[in-house]
Amino acid sequence: MNPADIDTRVLELAQQMLVTVLMISGPILATGLIVGLSVSLFQALTSVQEQTLSLVPKMLAVLGMSLLVLTPALVLLRSYTSELFGQLITFGTS
Repeated sequence: MNPADIDTRVLELAQQMLVTVLMISGPILATGLIVGLSVSLFQALTSVQEQTLSLVPKMLAVLGMSLLVLTPALVLLRSYTSELFGQLITFGTS
């Protein structure tokens, strides 16, 4: 196998890895961002500056979204891992 072909495959696997990470972490991070901004806006409008008010809703929202995304994330990780191991066999024979 040509070294350029191996480099191309490695770059494709790295690209798939980054897309997989973004697909898994994106909804969780977006939820934390939206809840954090909403709570900060509420605190600014009402002049309530309680630290637990900013932390607890964000933690609960991120935990809830993590539980919702858990099953699809595991399916996505399983498919990526099986594809990665399949490519490792190809790299071993080159």
